[in-house]
Amino acid sequence: MNKRGFASDNNAGVHPQILEAMAACNQGHAIGYGDDVYTKAALEKFKTLFGTDTETYFVFTGTAANVLGITSALRSFNSVICAETAHIHVDECGAPEKFSGCKLLSVATTDGKLTPESIKQHLHGFDFEHHSQPGLVSITQVTEMGTLYTVEEIKAIADLVHSHGMYLHLDGARIANAAVALNSDFKSFTRDAGVDILSFGGTKNGMMYGEAIVFLNPALAENFKYLRKQGMQLASKMRYIGAQFNAYFEDDLWKKSASHANAMAGLLAEKLSHIKGVKITQPVQANGVFVILPRETIASLQKKYFFYIWNEARAEVRLMASFDTTKDDVLDFCRLLEAKMQNATSR
Repeated sequence: MNKRGFASDNNAGVHPQILEAMAACNQGHAIGYGDDVYTKAALEKFKTLFGTDTETYFVFTGTAANVLGITSALRSFNSVICAETAHIHVDECGAPEKFSGCKLLSVATTDGKLTPESIKQHLHGFDFEHHSQPGLVSITQVTEMGTLYTVEEIKAIADLVHSHGMYLHLDGARIANAAVALNSDFKSFTRDAGVDILSFGGTKNGMMYGEAIVFLNPALAENFKYLRKQGMQLASKMRYIGAQFNAYFEDDLWKKSASHANAMAGLLAEKLSHIKGVKITQPVQANGVFVILPRETIASLQKKYFFYIWNEARAEVRLMASFDTTKDDVLDFCRLLEAKMQNATSR
């Protein structure tokens, strides 16, 4: 059996109910490229969640959702403003620049969150042909630092962005964890808050693969079916993505899974906070815990519960809880950490 760890919610398996839904839709033939009953049902669910005039397109990966969503709204002379920790800036291998042709303008943050004031530093050069034209701001919810935007914070950014004729994109790779943490429905902190394009993720919360690009500003969806095909993201057997989303939304499976992951991160943070010599560096608001550990314990801890080092210089690590993280995982990890700290002290 593969061991559970705290490296990433991507490392978790597929929720059994989602696997069952994929197996159920595997019977017989279905029309390809999204013209099947499973995909149509899933797309209708997105309209129920976000509005009947919204348009949703399924793709394989979160990177594709971000890149193609951004590309749909911009021209190559535009620029995209994002946090310096944003996935599009750090973890997508230059794909946004390569496929959109746009320049990324990053903003330094301590918590992964943009603010209207921090964005303003890049709002210049409009109508000046020697300068890339700011066209879109991209925020992440939950951020890469595990923090949350409030609805009011997103609205403030949207108001600023729209006042300059720009668009707001939201990377929602962990949008379910955000909705649970905010005790909110999806629409309240996306469309109602002024978001134009949403990358809606499910892979980090129990799906096998498949993300959604949701055009909350439906005008931006014009001709997108061609962009998706050119972007190599048109799934021939799309029913397997549709079936996953149908199971994901049925009986609020998404909410149960994200609630559990958030709760396990909260428990982990609570236990770590009582261990002397350990420092939590970010508010624990969803399913991620950022913490400074005694440097000498990290390598040996990783052998049993693998996790990633976030900041090598100060021994800060990232611990992610998943839908299948157990209370025993959390308690055993903390006991192991304390034991290794005691051994290090006694040498």
